[in-house]
Amino acid sequence: MLESIPEIIQRAKDLGVEKIVAASSDLSSSRRSLEISQNFPSVFAAVGIHPHEASSLDDTVFSEIEKLAGEQRVLAIGETGLDYHYMHSPREVQIRSFRRHIELAKSTRLPLVIHVRDAHEDVLSVLREENTHCINAVIHCFTGDYRIAMEYIDEGFYISFSGIVTFKNAEDIREAVRKIPVEKILVETDSPYLAPIPFRGKKNEPSYVKYVAQKVAELREVSFEEIAEKTTANANSLFRFDMFS
Repeated sequence: MLESIPEIIQRAKDLGVEKIVAASSDLSSSRRSLEISQNFPSVFAAVGIHPHEASSLDDTVFSEIEKLAGEQRVLAIGETGLDYHYMHSPREVQIRSFRRHIELAKSTRLPLVIHVRDAHEDVLSVLREENTHCINAVIHCFTGDYRIAMEYIDEGFYISFSGIVTFKNAEDIREAVRKIPVEKILVETDSPYLAPIPFRGKKNEPSYVKYVAQKVAELREVSFEEIAEKTTANANSLFRFDMFS
């Protein structure tokens, strides 16, 4: 509900969440993310077309996304990437959309928020073909294993963990949490989806990122405070929040 946004942001602030990145899935949500960011100082926008919506990305839509990417409160391009689980858009259409978003990230010097599901090999292939070492990126809501995580890290990217890390059937993801360099770890919610335990099955919200960070700390056998400090520093490095201070 739109009227609940101030309360959602306040609950996040009360638990120490000072900055929120609102990712987008299509042109309408990109505009809405920007609008929210312009009205709430702790919120920033990422604009782009999700792979589910890749079929909607014609030249007119892309031109609008380019314009939005130039707005002051936009600090990333995305979500973009590949999703072969549902195949809401054909494979080649998704790849074409992904490549256009990569070019936009290069031209704007903004980082990419990359969505991947059942498509790690193709995502890595496209990233390497597009020579993405010149941009920053995060593999959002990571669902792979340690080997795949390290391939992304070798490309220079961050790995972001969501509430999935708290689920019982996520041992491959937990192994990645334990073993990858802490300098490459981010935490997120993917709100309103994937609420962590103890809220699984309920609507997710930014304040619940605390429970993701707690699980990461538990898995790495360090304090919550250390993970909070490290992941905050990593997020600042990726998204360059300092530009807005």
